[in-house]
Amino acid sequence: MLPAVGAAAFGRRLLDLALPPRCAFCRGPVADPATLCAACWSDLAFVVEPLCDCCGRPFAFEAEAESLCGVCMARRPAYDRARSALIYSGNARDLIHRFKFRDETGLAPLLAVWALDAGAALLKDADWIVPVPLHWMRLYRRRYNQSALLARHLAAKSRAAFAPDMLRRIRRTRPQTELGRRERGRNVAGAFRLAPVWRDRVRGAQIVIVDDVLTTGATLEACARVLKRSGAARVDALSVARVDSPDRP
Repeated sequence: MLPAVGAAAFGRRLLDLALPPRCAFCRGPVADPATLCAACWSDLAFVVEPLCDCCGRPFAFEAEAESLCGVCMARRPAYDRARSALIYSGNARDLIHRFKFRDETGLAPLLAVWALDAGAALLKDADWIVPVPLHWMRLYRRRYNQSALLARHLAAKSRAAFAPDMLRRIRRTRPQTELGRRERGRNVAGAFRLAPVWRDRVRGAQIVIVDDVLTTGATLEACARVLKRSGAARVDALSVARVDSPDRP
């Protein structure tokens, strides 16, 4: 009888023969499933240090550890730290668009792995991982919450627990993509509420909010304000990608 590890490897080889792994982006051949080929990988722009210690925006110049960008020095966001794996451009933008709008939920593990690496420092001491919630009408139409899928995979690979129902979106808002920078903050103001069952568990907790893309940060800030007012000790934000934009509303 084959050892368990050997049997698993043998089964994997048989599966690869029957269904050869394909690039998650272009569908070309790759060595391992849920990966990208070299050409598609080369188009990704990963967020690397040096970056703002607060909002995670990459600096275009060398900076000391724990440095802040000019925007965060002028006004600290409602969350404590934000980190993103990629710049929202090229193949990263297309992958997230397919994941979010085209039902390609099989991309969640790959996107979560990138976010896990970018958010390692945030997740290390986190108690809860919380997805940005969708309004029930939008969830009904889309059939899944892409942020919840990401958060579930992140929780499975970290010590933090998955809390999909901690926050509720109580007001139907316009899609942020339709709005300008200043309108985004007004659009989500008062749109989120803590679920009553979580009141005692949030106090003193360290929480990571998960979303697919950080643009102005308005949605993540609205969620962070609710959690901070409810007594959370620390609220960080983690996204797969961020728009390389210099300002917040």
